[in-house]
Amino acid sequence: MTLDEIRKLNPKDIGIWPWPAKVGALLLLLGILMFLAWYLGWNPQSEQLEQQRNREQTLRQEYSSKKAQAINLDLHIQQLKEVEQQFGALLRQLPSKSEMDALLSDINQAGLGRGLQFELFKPSQERLQEFYAELPVDIRVTGVYHDIGAFASDVSQLSRIVTLNDLAISYKDPKDTTTLTMEAVAKTFRYLDEDEVAKQRKAKEAQKAPK
Repeated sequence: MTLDEIRKLNPKDIGIWPWPAKVGALLLLLGILMFLAWYLGWNPQSEQLEQQRNREQTLRQEYSSKKAQAINLDLHIQQLKEVEQQFGALLRQLPSKSEMDALLSDINQAGLGRGLQFELFKPSQERLQEFYAELPVDIRVTGVYHDIGAFASDVSQLSRIVTLNDLAISYKDPKDTTTLTMEAVAKTFRYLDEDEVAKQRKAKEAQKAPK
């Protein structure tokens, strides 16, 4: 059909249209209906279907993860018990508040036992953490190289945890190449009792509370 013939078609009298025009009108109507069906129904449903597929994949992964955890539950419980035992063993290496003086005395005796002279042995202010307190002790000792090394080894082998930090070794006298001076910060630790732990937790909660 020509363009002029299409223009002469009367939309109010479709029955007398030629077959090519009827078929073309029918195809156009079907195309419009298909577009409306896709736009209003199929497209949103397709997006929802894709979302549900993604959600299904996520749920499957969560299920697999939880299933693996359930299968290994006994193993996790056993590992937790081992961690608690290890933590208890480490905790026993920390002195209580009443044992701190004895521990400081052990550090001092370790130096004297190696023939070292203490020029400084000054405990500083305790630094409280959540479950333990750290006590730095500024020390300065003099002696020969071998004895200073043996002292450091003795401190590391004490039954309680003591670390030597910020080590600095120099000649006591430039003219004397045998006598050395070692300055260090000996840090020891003690566990907090229940009252101290409660105070630390309250202080942390107070810091987090909105002002």
